[in-house]
Amino acid sequence: MEGTGGSGGRTGEAGRHRARTVPWGEVLLTAVAAVGWAYVAMGAVAAVGLRLLEADAHGRLGPLTAAVVVLAVGGTVTPSGDVSAFGLEGGQARTAVDFAPLGVGLVGALLLAYVFLRSLRRAGSAVAGGELAVRAGAVVLLFAGVTAGLAWAGRDAVTFDGRGLGGGSGGDGTRLPGLGGVDLGDLGDLGDLGDLISGGAGGDGGLRDGLADLVGARASVGFRVDAVPSVLGALLWAAGVLAIALLAGRCSLPGALGRIHRRIRPAASALVSVALAAVAAGWAAAAYAAVGDEHPRLIAGATLLGAPNGVWTGVPLGLFVPFDGRADGALAEAALPDPLDELLRIATDQPVTVARLAELDGRVWLLAVATAVLMLHAGVLAAARTPFGGRGAGGFALRCAVYLGALTAVALPLLVWLTRVSVGASLSVLGFDAFGAGIELAGRTGAAAALGALWGAGAGCAGALLVYATGRGRRAAEPPAVPRGGGPGPGSPGTVPDAADPNPYGGAPGPYDPAPPYRPPNPGTNPYLRRPPDSR
Repeated sequence: MEGTGGSGGRTGEAGRHRARTVPWGEVLLTAVAAVGWAYVAMGAVAAVGLRLLEADAHGRLGPLTAAVVVLAVGGTVTPSGDVSAFGLEGGQARTAVDFAPLGVGLVGALLLAYVFLRSLRRAGSAVAGGELAVRAGAVVLLFAGVTAGLAWAGRDAVTFDGRGLGGGSGGDGTRLPGLGGVDLGDLGDLGDLGDLISGGAGGDGGLRDGLADLVGARASVGFRVDAVPSVLGALLWAAGVLAIALLAGRCSLPGALGRIHRRIRPAASALVSVALAAVAAGWAAAAYAAVGDEHPRLIAGATLLGAPNGVWTGVPLGLFVPFDGRADGALAEAALPDPLDELLRIATDQPVTVARLAELDGRVWLLAVATAVLMLHAGVLAAARTPFGGRGAGGFALRCAVYLGALTAVALPLLVWLTRVSVGASLSVLGFDAFGAGIELAGRTGAAAALGALWGAGAGCAGALLVYATGRGRRAAEPPAVPRGGGPGPGSPGTVPDAADPNPYGGAPGPYDPAPPYRPPNPGTNPYLRRPPDSR
């Protein structure tokens, strides 16, 4: 019997250490749920934003939505166009678009990360490294497959009226943008040349009406999603989202990954929290601006699609990261806030900084103050979630500064890369330049990495000292203390705490660490301690 029991014990121990097989059904269901919810949410946000911006008045909403979603997940869209007038193919449109609507991508990233982390928490600590790779790989591959389907659906043409390309008409005449905005109705004062252009005394026909019809021609600018670059971009995007989720989320990782996760997670989760808080502040500011505006629908649509673009551009600017950019044409006034549009039109050979913006509007210094408070908030959150370690205030502050500084040196260049903007457009009709516009704005990643390390280290050190001074983080991180007098620890029989001490054991009692009784056990008052009369 003894040998049998020993054999059974060894068998049970071997069973506990045997590698768990990959639950393929659960893996596939998790991948379908994560990718499905992410794409449904992104499609809904993109469609609502485009509808509020009235983009469906120029093209079909379905292909436009597919193109915007692909742009949001790292894909590329190639526009192309042509203008037909009088049966002649004489127009050529040149357009370049390189930006990501981060409002759409943020919603998808949050849902993708939430469903994936939820599946890991349900699996518990039994997830091995191989199973974790299989789970993440299934999500990434399925995400790329759905992006390939959107690449097939995201192609259409946007049609617009040529009369609006150059600023409309002046009076009853036609204003031709290629002639510097000269009103053709005023050319009748030039004698015979004026009659030829204006069509004689009757004013019918002539070159003026022909050019008016030409400028009023309908232009069609098509677009299509590039399949191969979009699929590769979606692979990298999904892998990056899952990596950030694993670093910042609450989950149990195997082996060395678990040890790295426990050290990095406080700083990573703090940075993610303050980034989301900044976006929430941007949404609140947009809602306040929409209340008193003449076009609240346009503000709401732009906020849905691009609120993180503006907020996450302001964060590096507030941390003194220099940006390089230019702005030409009507896009500068329509897409850029004041005074950034004015600064980019004045001089393009100098970098965009907070100091230069403050020369045009002194309120810009409030941006620097807000971002400094945001970084201090990140430092306090990171310190409150970091174990104290018992090495004093100096060691605790140094550890928080190192981790937060290292992660901020990576996160700030990532924000700069995500918020880069490059939009250029020009349309020429039979040699006449109809319009030209362009925006380019990109931060310097090298400076962002260096400044991120400095700001992160400073915020981590300041946050750790604040948490240490209050004592909250230290009490939460320290293990329960031993009772006075050197007796046994909490829960040991026969220990009687000091009635004058409200917390004699250093920690609150719980289901796995019950508090000892306040008086010795008494069979006379406790029926569970009395033996039945007929028992032996």
